[in-house]
Amino acid sequence: MPIDLDEVLKALSHPLRREMLEWLKEPEKHFVEQDHPFEIGVCAGKFDERCGLSQSTVSAHLATLQRAGLVTSRKVGQWNFFKRDERNIAEFLRRIGEEL
Repeated sequence: MPIDLDEVLKALSHPLRREMLEWLKEPEKHFVEQDHPFEIGVCAGKFDERCGLSQSTVSAHLATLQRAGLVTSRKVGQWNFFKRDERNIAEFLRRIGEEL
C-alpha cells in the first residue's frame, strides 16, 4: 500500500510522536533493558515509562504512527512491540523531496 503523505504529515505534527521515532532509531540508548531483544522492537510499556503519560495516551500516539506507516507492531505474548518502518520512512522522504 502506498504511503499517504497527508497521514504521515499529521502523525509528524506532534512533537512527542517525532520524539518517539527518534527513540526508536536507537532504542538501546533511550530505553532501559527489556526482557526481549530490541531487534523485535520496544515494548509499549517502555514508552509509558519514558513519557510519563497514561497508557491510553501513549497507545493513541503509537497507533497514529502505525496508521501513518511509520512504525510496525508485533505482539509477543501479552505485550506489543513497536519498531520503525525504515522502508516507509525512506519512501516518505523520497516522495516529499520530489513533491516540494
